[in-house]
Amino acid sequence: MRVPVAGGELAVLRWPAAEPGAPVVLALHGITANGLTWARVAHHLAGRVTLLAPDLRGRGGSGTLPGPYGIGAHADDMAAVVRALDAGPVVLTGHSMGAFAAALTAVRHPDLLSALLLVDGGVGFPVPAGLGPDELISAVIGPAMRRLSMTFPDRAAYREFWQRHPAFAGAWSPWVDAYIQRDLVGEEPALRSSCRLDAVRVDGTDQLGGAVADAVHQLPRPAELLWAERGLMDEAQGLYDERRLTAAGVDRALLRTTRVPGTNHYTIVVGDGGARLVAERLLTAAGVS
Repeated sequence: MRVPVAGGELAVLRWPAAEPGAPVVLALHGITANGLTWARVAHHLAGRVTLLAPDLRGRGGSGTLPGPYGIGAHADDMAAVVRALDAGPVVLTGHSMGAFAAALTAVRHPDLLSALLLVDGGVGFPVPAGLGPDELISAVIGPAMRRLSMTFPDRAAYREFWQRHPAFAGAWSPWVDAYIQRDLVGEEPALRSSCRLDAVRVDGTDQLGGAVADAVHQLPRPAELLWAERGLMDEAQGLYDERRLTAAGVDRALLRTTRVPGTNHYTIVVGDGGARLVAERLLTAAGVS
């Protein structure tokens, strides 16, 4: 679908519910991802709700949307989507950077949501000191940032690039393949990521402090954070653990936190076990059994 927003149209993927009048879930992807991040979650939702998953401004089918970028722009785009489709109130969820955008959307537009689920994002985490914006973002998201300046001769080469990523070892599937292939634009032999580097710079810097990082402490209703046991490179230290969540000042009465064992930052949404749990939580939030 194409939905009018400031400066143009946002591409929105839609998995419709089997029954009319079913609740709507609005799902926001990560900083260099696209709406097909949520395809495996959609599989487990199995048509019991309608799932809307936009390609956020500067990515995928929304890659040509101009700035200004930033988490606030994503929050306002989400409000425009809900109102344009007369979809609210929605169950709002977000993964990684999308969780920060979901939290800010909840704070800015509290009337648009009925529930909020954050997935491995939304709460500030420790970052290396003394780095410039590109270095800082690269330190956090690793090869996902470096690929934005790369070209690939064909789709198979892009697939091989991602299959070498340690987070996807043993977790490759048609859902993952569709998600990474949606990212490609251009023509062979110079295919490239659809993610605009200027958008990623602004969004990445935005989520590391200020009003964006504070949003999770100002939520208009109780919410839940599902956090992955392992990190972006499948390392033992994930973005979160109990110590980091306590240090971040999370109010456990406002934000219930749940560790998801056996998942890393990516597989918590694109792996089968993680996607199944996310879908279960979304259905519960939507009041659907």
